[in-house]
Amino acid sequence: MPVTQPERMRDDSFPMRAWGLADEGELDRVVIVSPHLDDAVLSCGRFMAAHAGVTVVTVFAGNPEKYPEPQRTWDVQSGFGPDDDVMEVRRHEDRAALALLDATPLHLDFIEHSYLPGDKPVAAELVVDGIVAALDPLEPTLVIAPFGLANPDHEVTHRACMLARDRMPDTVSWWCYEDNGYKHIPGMLAWRVSSLFRRKLWPTPVCPVVDHAGDRKAAAVECYPSQLFALDDDWQIRAKLDAPAPEQFWRLAPPPPGWEGIVTTD
Repeated sequence: MPVTQPERMRDDSFPMRAWGLADEGELDRVVIVSPHLDDAVLSCGRFMAAHAGVTVVTVFAGNPEKYPEPQRTWDVQSGFGPDDDVMEVRRHEDRAALALLDATPLHLDFIEHSYLPGDKPVAAELVVDGIVAALDPLEPTLVIAPFGLANPDHEVTHRACMLARDRMPDTVSWWCYEDNGYKHIPGMLAWRVSSLFRRKLWPTPVCPVVDHAGDRKAAAVECYPSQLFALDDDWQIRAKLDAPAPEQFWRLAPPPPGWEGIVTTD
C-alpha cells in the first residue's frame, strides 16, 4: 500500500505550508529602498537578477551644495579628486549596475549625512514624505526596506520606511533586507530583529527565488568601481560577497493569531 501524506499536509489551508514563502502576487511589483547608490545591489543583487522589473528607490542620491573641504576620507579612499562631482559619478555607476539586473533606478535628492554640517543625518520624519511620494505612483505589491544597521543614513532610511509603511495601503507587503557589510558587525542584526519583534512586527525569514549562480550580481557590483575601493578598505566586501552566504529577507507582519503573548522584555 503506497505511503501518502497526512490529509492536512495536502490541505492548502494548513497555514504552516505557506510560512517562509512569497505570497501569490506579492512579487508582481517590487520596490527596493536603498540608502545609498550601491546598497540595493550589494544586498539584493541575486534577488533582482531573478526578478526583472524591480524599481530601486535610492534615498541619499542628491548633490550637496558644496563638497566638503578637505575631502571626506571615504571620497579619498574611493579615488575622487577635489574637483570631481562625486554624486554624479555614483549615479552613473548605479544606472549601469541596475541596467545589468533589468531594474529601474529612481534617485531621490536627500544628502548623505557626511556631506552635511556636523555629519548630522536628515531626520526620518523629513525623508518619509519623499519615500511615500516615490512609492505611491509605483503601486507596489512589495516594498523591501533595509534593516538600517549602524550607518546613520541606513538607520534613517529604515525608520522612514517604517513610517511610510504606516501610510501605505494594507495590501502592500513589507520585507527587510540585511545591509551587506554592516550586518557583520557583532550584534547589529540580532539587535534589529529583536527590536522589531518587541514592536510586534515579527520579522520572519522569507525564501524568494534568487539567482544562485551570482554572475549577474557580480557584474553589477563591478559597476561601482569608486565605491569598491573604500568598501574593500573598510569591510573586505569582496570576500563577503564571494562567500556562499545567501541574501536573506525578512517579512514584517503581525504574529499568527494567538501568538502575541510570546513577546517579552526578558
